[in-house]
Amino acid sequence: MESYSHDSLAVESPVVLVLMGVSGCGKSTVAALLAGQLDWPFEEGDALHPQANIDKMAAGEALTDDDRWPWLDSVADWIDAQLDAGRNGVITCSALKRSYRDVLNRRGSGVRFIYLAGSRETIGERIAARHGHFMPTSLLDSQFATLEEPTDDEPSLRIGIGPEPQAIVDQIVGTFGWEADRTAAPRVAEPIHDEPAETDPTAAGPTEAEPTT
Repeated sequence: MESYSHDSLAVESPVVLVLMGVSGCGKSTVAALLAGQLDWPFEEGDALHPQANIDKMAAGEALTDDDRWPWLDSVADWIDAQLDAGRNGVITCSALKRSYRDVLNRRGSGVRFIYLAGSRETIGERIAARHGHFMPTSLLDSQFATLEEPTDDEPSLRIGIGPEPQAIVDQIVGTFGWEADRTAAPRVAEPIHDEPAETDPTAAGPTEAEPTT
């Protein structure tokens, strides 16, 4: 198994990018723009949650690992299906713990984690400004307590959430040296799942529907 760090991001083909971080960091907004610009398949990891998990989070209850493992397996199945078919892809998943990321990268190749990093204060303000999101702001502290930031032995890239979403996309594309579609305005990709997660287009800054995982 090859080892990658933030400074060593050689990418084989195909590859699936996992946009990760706590709720409110902008995973879905950035992922949709990125997938649209690269013309890659896109999936919302939240859409793979069982309804019981969504109901639990909506009630203000943090998920346990017993709740998370089946969901993480479903996300990993989507990743494997893309790679097995020879397709690139983009998917969102909070992936807060190293053990969760190990599930997503269970084959040991073809996965790159894009960690969208921001402060508790900044992300809390974003969540408070949003509507139609199933995670109460009160659970954000639980997410930050759970968060294990990717380390240099993981295939990951850390990006701060200060810039506008399109600037973040440009940074990702530039870091990997890919050719993006510049012939038209940036296109937002639609999730390929039948039940896309909710977003709030009126919220300030990047928004997405994300679980407390």
